[in-house]
Amino acid sequence: MHGVLWKIHKTHHQHTKGYFELNDLFTLLFGGIAIVLIFLGVESLDYRFWIGCGISGYGTVYFILHDVLIHKRLKWLGRPSGRYMKAVAKAHRDHHKTKDCDGAVSFGLLIVPRKYYREEGK
Repeated sequence: MHGVLWKIHKTHHQHTKGYFELNDLFTLLFGGIAIVLIFLGVESLDYRFWIGCGISGYGTVYFILHDVLIHKRLKWLGRPSGRYMKAVAKAHRDHHKTKDCDGAVSFGLLIVPRKYYREEGK
């Protein structure tokens, strides 16, 4: 996202008007790939089916953690609570400190760097 795909992803690092951002195209891209793989592999439940399910599962977790809990794009749940979710939120804030392609830290959607847990305990 911070390499060749930056032109699309950068809209996620900018404050834009409106509900949708160009970065949302990744949902359509990866969702479309998942649907095709599931469709191609469903009859024999081969590797394509399971890869499509994996992409779908990750996308669902990403949507809930990132879009709902962190960015509040949908007001379904309250503020993140618990040690893990607070560490995810802190890491994501650090990820957004830069508006440029270079210098952004990985916020580790599911695997959060240890330093964010230590900082949370202060």
